[in-house]
Amino acid sequence: MTAPAPRPARLPSWSAPADDGNDGDGGGVRENPPTPVWALVAVGVLSTAALAAVCWVAGHLHADPPLQLAARFLHLVALVVGLGSVLAVDWFALLWMLGRRRLTDVLRTACALQVPIWLGLAGLVVTGLFLRPDLASPLTRLKLGLVLAITLNGLYAHWLGQRLDRYTDARVPRPLRIQSGVAAAVSQLGWWGASLIGFLNGHS
Repeated sequence: MTAPAPRPARLPSWSAPADDGNDGDGGGVRENPPTPVWALVAVGVLSTAALAAVCWVAGHLHADPPLQLAARFLHLVALVVGLGSVLAVDWFALLWMLGRRRLTDVLRTACALQVPIWLGLAGLVVTGLFLRPDLASPLTRLKLGLVLAITLNGLYAHWLGQRLDRYTDARVPRPLRIQSGVAAAVSQLGWWGASLIGFLNGHS
């Protein structure tokens, strides 16, 4: 998952042994309102338009070798930051599904890492402008499709996390657990797929 709900305040009673009813959060529930669905849809539309604009600019931009070298380094940095953060969140999500972690652990981790995840994704897109992507290549187009899928899946995961936040002290319904697994799988396939295609394109 790539974009969480606000950090919950109480432990789920079903997924881990009790710890005397005190988890160090002060016992209160945060009252931040959830992000409206229309706002997430709007961000998704804008993200799609922005990616299309980046593709157009990349087709008309000719960077010199020093700039390309710097862009490749920053591209790698963005990949490490973004993918590393996603791996941490999805690992905690997997442990929660296996009953090895509490739901609060997942949501706290996701909340703490949402900024580096989005910064890493944005860094990959921006630095990719200067790497002369071959937009006629099927692999490059597939990579762009995966980047878009990662972005939209991140917005969906944000919506999903806000629903999960309602069940920090109750059993999570099976449909939400399934949706969480699907979101994590899409996240991993998207990031690793885009990374593999970038590696292949860089050595072709």
